[in-house]
Amino acid sequence: MKTLPLIIAPNPILKQISKPVDTIDNALRHFLKDMVQTMYYEQGVGLAAVQVGVLKRIVVIDVDYKIEEDDHHHHGDHCNHNHIINTNPRYFINPEIVASSKEFSSYNEGCLSFPGARSEVKRPDVVTVKYLDFNGQEKTEKMEGLLATCIQHEIDHLNGITFVDHISKIKREMILKKIRKNQS
Repeated sequence: MKTLPLIIAPNPILKQISKPVDTIDNALRHFLKDMVQTMYYEQGVGLAAVQVGVLKRIVVIDVDYKIEEDDHHHHGDHCNHNHIINTNPRYFINPEIVASSKEFSSYNEGCLSFPGARSEVKRPDVVTVKYLDFNGQEKTEKMEGLLATCIQHEIDHLNGITFVDHISKIKREMILKKIRKNQS
């Protein structure tokens, strides 16, 4: 597995709509594992393929993992990578929301493509999502809490929508200005 380079806003690829996946094969599964590796490395809880430059309807999520805090995991003075424990990576191929609750909740969201930025975003409390899993099996699942927030955030990415599109224009411009400043 390898860590993939992230696409950082305001890169225009983040505004493009991703295409459905036609074939689930070993190459795709390898890419899914690379996405999970990248998500852990960047300490995110979700990642859409567009965020690593691939316009396919693919999402990986793990809202349960932990970073090992103990010093005993080090491989020497030059070890500088995170050791992830309690992993439960989830794979969503061609995910679509088929039902949403009328109740909403607010979550202080961040995004790997918007480093350092966070803002409150209101989304439906509960969603039902239809998708293909790692092995291409069709699933339909009701999600709530952080998982519901995360899957909605990542499916937005597949549709060319980022979390800053859900906040006020003033806040959005402040976030983008800060990111542009940090890039120069």
